[in-house]
Amino acid sequence: MTLRSISKCRACGVFALPLVIAAHCSAQSPASAKLHAGKLTMQLRASPFRYSFTLAGKPAVDEVHDGSLLIDGKPAVAASLTNCEPTHCELRLQTSSGDRANLSIWLTPHHATLKLSHEQPGLRVEFRSRGAAPGFGLSDHAFLHAHYNTDVTGFTDDHFLSGEETSRLVSNFIIYPRQHFAVLLVDPTTKIIHSSAKEIVQGVTHAATSVPMHYFFGNPHEIYGEYRDVRISSGAAILTPKPALFGVGWEAFGALGWKSDSTTVLQSIERYRSLGFPLSFAVIGSGFWPAGRTTEETTSFGLVNHDRYPDLHATTAQLHALGLKVLFGLRIDFLSKGPFTAEGLRDHLFIERNGHAQIFHGGWPKSPYYLLDTQKPGAVRWYLTLIDRWRSFGVDGFKEDYFDFGPYGLRDDKVDVIDTLQMQHGDYVIERNGYLSSNGDIQRINDFNFDQNQDRGPVNALAFAYSGFPLVYPDIVGGTFGEQHFSTTRTPRMERYMMRNALWAALHPSMSIGEPPWSFSNPNVGSTMLFAARLHDRLQPFFYAQALRFSQDGFPWPMTPLPIAYPESAGAYGRENESVRGYEWRIGDSLIATPLYGNDYDTATERDIYLPPGPWIDYDTGNRFQGPVLLHNVPMPVTRTPLFVGGNGIVLEKLDGVVMVRVYRLDPDLHSAKLQLTSCGKPIEIEARLSGPQARTAVDLTTNKPVAASIIRHALQFPIVEGHAYRVE
Repeated sequence: MTLRSISKCRACGVFALPLVIAAHCSAQSPASAKLHAGKLTMQLRASPFRYSFTLAGKPAVDEVHDGSLLIDGKPAVAASLTNCEPTHCELRLQTSSGDRANLSIWLTPHHATLKLSHEQPGLRVEFRSRGAAPGFGLSDHAFLHAHYNTDVTGFTDDHFLSGEETSRLVSNFIIYPRQHFAVLLVDPTTKIIHSSAKEIVQGVTHAATSVPMHYFFGNPHEIYGEYRDVRISSGAAILTPKPALFGVGWEAFGALGWKSDSTTVLQSIERYRSLGFPLSFAVIGSGFWPAGRTTEETTSFGLVNHDRYPDLHATTAQLHALGLKVLFGLRIDFLSKGPFTAEGLRDHLFIERNGHAQIFHGGWPKSPYYLLDTQKPGAVRWYLTLIDRWRSFGVDGFKEDYFDFGPYGLRDDKVDVIDTLQMQHGDYVIERNGYLSSNGDIQRINDFNFDQNQDRGPVNALAFAYSGFPLVYPDIVGGTFGEQHFSTTRTPRMERYMMRNALWAALHPSMSIGEPPWSFSNPNVGSTMLFAARLHDRLQPFFYAQALRFSQDGFPWPMTPLPIAYPESAGAYGRENESVRGYEWRIGDSLIATPLYGNDYDTATERDIYLPPGPWIDYDTGNRFQGPVLLHNVPMPVTRTPLFVGGNGIVLEKLDGVVMVRVYRLDPDLHSAKLQLTSCGKPIEIEARLSGPQARTAVDLTTNKPVAASIIRHALQFPIVEGHAYRVE
């Protein structure tokens, strides 16, 4: 049997070539069956119902002998396995308790979908298989594990839901790169997640009438591509980000705490700019609403504290004149006596319980509040009209920031539709909550401060990337001193924290500054923070190009953990933890970030650095290394750029406002590389073939004219124009 499908690129409208899938099925019997698609085989057994997978003839996912599917804790039994086609099966299941369900199975070369359907909602459903290790993912939940470690082996949670401790952005996707598979059960309500070398379980505690379970197979590019398609088909948006938030930002809450007003905001930003900080966006998260308990929230929508912001139009206009995008904080909570609450209550636009709007309490706001019910289209439309009141002041976007909802068991996707519609409107969005969606320009980890274990930040950020949220914004450099959660007395330890934190943040897709460097007497703090901000700004076009690639194919290009980039390299594993502190990641095809960070930031001055297979060049010195290799005790002063160049050796950088391509010759005798970055209509193509003496000219193939090039910092460098193609030969 031959199946043919033509796929369409959602991002650019480009049609792919037809995909031919050869599929067949073996002879069926009532007790067992096999499905085949490409190199993927699924073995089914009837009693109890069990399944396993092999990929290219090798075991990938093994069965559990006491049943692969539990319904209310009882193993399901298939009535028969005779109703199976080569890549599809329809089964009738029953348990010893009499619960009945139907199971539909579809197989493609890199993806198995198991969809359980039943008529009795509320049942506990669990899909089970033999275990595997190491496993990676789980987003915010990963750092809630027993130790600071990106490897979630041993993770067990029968109440997996956003709001547990500090979890906000949620994905229960787990990838096992050594074994070439990943798992995901799609459900925004309370889930059951176990991942160990003994057993893998994904389930739901109170199932709807349909429960979809997915297994993905192949190399990481194939797995993340299938994962992307499932996210989108399940209603989780993956949207194209905009470039400004991939630069260096400024956050009022980090810089000023609660003391923000039009004067202090402009003074702080102007001082940062006078010191040379290259800012591209500003976030005013709080303090712009009128004083008083009835308006102490971002949902004051157009009602402004005129004592602190006497002319909000003028303030945003001044920030725009400085080249900054302006974002306000925004939540979905409405104060119980707030200015728009009566309207929401009248029209039943808030989350209700037993027929009445439910009252919520949290750490902020201090007053009781109601929550917008985003499952109601009318509530969403009403909320969007209120947002227009902020847009009318010139506000460009929003930092979505609802929190403190742990006790209430709210759905993981409680704000997804709002973020999606804001992005589609053209707003700039910093995403903080959500389920499976990448529907913000950037994705911020939970607040990360001086008084916390500093291994949390790297583990949290890398877990985001593993989980399909690689547009990582690692919170404000230095955190939020203004909240007074810790002593702000300046000490040498705090100074080292500021410097190390800035260098670590600079190598993420987005970064921002807050606590002013001029508040520290040690001049090295300011110089290091400026060095870090300029480094990030220089890499901004490269980060953004990788973000566009992610939005098109789902692979975590902007921040690729090494086990994903090099799944067959043994040295890539076992390093992202509080013992080794080998927090490294690949950026695009050609850079590896190697910052010194973790809870030893105060005393550590050197690190062991792992370089994967292939040639590598130290970004600063030009020294060459051949991987795989573990470099021991590498000195890491704060003046060092923690980057190595490898892969295809082609990097985009912004210098004096001009985007440059930098081509490194990784092999001293011969180096050939090609890079194509597309932005849905304006591709940039660079083809390089270097041999003999280093070339000093390049050709713009679009205009057929030479482009002057120079050898600067160990690479051939020349300016480029978006939409053009270039050749260096």
